[in-house]
Amino acid sequence: MNSVPDAVRVHLEAWFGGWNPRPSGIAVVESDLRAKAGWDGKVLPLVGLAHDDWAIVSVAPGQANEVARRLHGRPVDEIVGVLELMTALFRWNLHVAPGHDTGEWVATSDPRVPAWLRPFNGDVLVAWDDDGHYGAGVGRKMHNAFGHEISVGTEEALRGRGIARRLVTTAARRIQAEGAVPTYVHLLDNVASSKVAEACGFADLGWRYLAPPENS
Repeated sequence: MNSVPDAVRVHLEAWFGGWNPRPSGIAVVESDLRAKAGWDGKVLPLVGLAHDDWAIVSVAPGQANEVARRLHGRPVDEIVGVLELMTALFRWNLHVAPGHDTGEWVATSDPRVPAWLRPFNGDVLVAWDDDGHYGAGVGRKMHNAFGHEISVGTEEALRGRGIARRLVTTAARRIQAEGAVPTYVHLLDNVASSKVAEACGFADLGWRYLAPPENS
């Protein structure tokens, strides 16, 4: 916890509305950010991060006491079950490798951009196939000015060519150049996404992202 780089800590403070994890156990922070629309225009009333034997959970105004009561005396590994959350791996990269950029930055309103990329709150990075159609792309979840989360997807016909890796690295270079921390979140069983993250310098440091299931 004390080894969190300053740039990452600043991002987490801005994202969670406070950053005060305990050396062990579960800390709950209440923030009006949890009642406001996030990067995709949706309200996410709870977000959390966990690592080993500590965790921090950011909740909407008026919810801290109830959440703290439900988690009181619980070990960190019971948070997901008690609060009915999903969990994913949370990574960051502060030293993006130099190199040649891949893809083209276009507005989400570009008619060639697929539906999954349209909700992102910034332009998106796209690699076109040989016919000029969408082949792969990256969107940035711009949580705040200090941290942008990268999401990547590749059409089946173009998988296995390293396109996702090159797009993620290109996007990470831009995020870093703009003064923000490139972050990457993926489900624990998403082996393909894990391999892309590792290849792009987003190491697995054992951090877990916690949030309500998307369809809840």
